[in-house]
Amino acid sequence: MHPYLLHSGHLLLPTFGVLAAIGLMAALTLSLRTAATVALNPSKLWDAGLFTLLSAFALSRLLLILSNFRDFLAYPFLLLMVPSLTTGGILLTILATVIYLRVRSFPILDTLDAWSPCATIIWAFLALGHFAEGSDAGLPTTLPWATHIPPDHTRLHPVPVYAAIAAALLTLALLRQLRRRRHPGDTFALALTATAIIQFFLTFFRQPYPYVNASYGILDPIQWIALGMIVTAGLIALLPRKLVTHAV
Repeated sequence: MHPYLLHSGHLLLPTFGVLAAIGLMAALTLSLRTAATVALNPSKLWDAGLFTLLSAFALSRLLLILSNFRDFLAYPFLLLMVPSLTTGGILLTILATVIYLRVRSFPILDTLDAWSPCATIIWAFLALGHFAEGSDAGLPTTLPWATHIPPDHTRLHPVPVYAAIAAALLTLALLRQLRRRRHPGDTFALALTATAIIQFFLTFFRQPYPYVNASYGILDPIQWIALGMIVTAGLIALLPRKLVTHAV
């Protein structure tokens, strides 16, 4: 594991942060290509993507500050360094993005189609970041590609590697489907369904979360989210949508 690319005194350069930044830039760059595929203005889609990323950062930090205001007053910089992308921050980011797209007159489904491969390439880099820092641990295994965790060198499933490979393959599949989509929203629905299936089955190799309790029932929280994503994809498929005309 290599949690830090650079560690010199008080100067720390976390590998996860570097890979996340590379993934975000790769996604924004890819959006220039996917925008053209769905007949959107590439520079405007770049701006929309940048707005979404900055909103996710700012809104999550705002929620973190509001929920820990006394700690923020005492240790402002330390608190701001804490990872803070929560469910609440994600929901606020989605709301802010939808409002932005509506105000700027973006076609929602076309935009989501264009962003789908961009989102999965971010997922691939984030998964590699988790692998580098040793998080998202898997269950014990005797497979030859298992990761070794010191000090007793326990052999675990490399779940982040599984996720990174799946996300990379899904990105390629979405780029291919984007060129052949029949209706706006098809690529996004495929991305939701495939991501949900991948995450659902990854939970069988991942160590259970310590906060899970009986209120979740027989499924892991991520599995419930995955089922919600599949239902959302089904609702999109039921929407009345126009046919996409491809240039010859």
